[in-house]
Amino acid sequence: MKTAMIWGAGGGIGGALTSALAAGEWKLTAVARGPQVGVHPTAHLLEADFSNAWEVEQAVQGAAMEVEKVDLWIYCAGDITAEKVQEMEPETWARILDANLSGAYLALHHSMPLLAEDAVLVLIGAVSERLRLPGLSAYAAAKAGLEAFADALAKEERKKRVILVRPGAVETRFWEKVPFQQPKDAAPPEKVAARILGAVRDGHAGRLDLVS
Repeated sequence: MKTAMIWGAGGGIGGALTSALAAGEWKLTAVARGPQVGVHPTAHLLEADFSNAWEVEQAVQGAAMEVEKVDLWIYCAGDITAEKVQEMEPETWARILDANLSGAYLALHHSMPLLAEDAVLVLIGAVSERLRLPGLSAYAAAKAGLEAFADALAKEERKKRVILVRPGAVETRFWEKVPFQQPKDAAPPEKVAARILGAVRDGHAGRLDLVS
């Protein structure tokens, strides 16, 4: 049985990925940022503040007690705000960068000893060039940084497969945090999860654009 580790399992895409993998009989470790009710019951659930290096390391150690190695590693945690630079507090900027970018580094840094030599690493980004809008400076910067991080990572870890997913609008709770209307063609998280896992199965590497 292959093993998967999902960071951000309590979100829309993370929850859909967890359910889809469970249906495919993967052994799952799901890491969430707080108590979660919706995570698939077959997953081994851990909690961590993804901006806290010690908590992230403890989550990885908890995973290591359940599995010997991880074949598929996914970071799909994130956060968003819509505040102009002049109005945004430094704490808010740090929170958005931590959730979308620094958390990915911390989670991967501590997970490395647990990863299979040929593991597939999936990072959920965004079509960052479309996000350079008033109020989205922190989110757009974080997602653009994640793309650069993924590019460098792929060159460092040549035996592993790195996939940077760039979804378009997705039906998640993110829309409750911004003053924009959810587009009518926003994709259900289950559809996004299916396309991501299809790319994993088909040997895809590099950027994966899922724009509607």
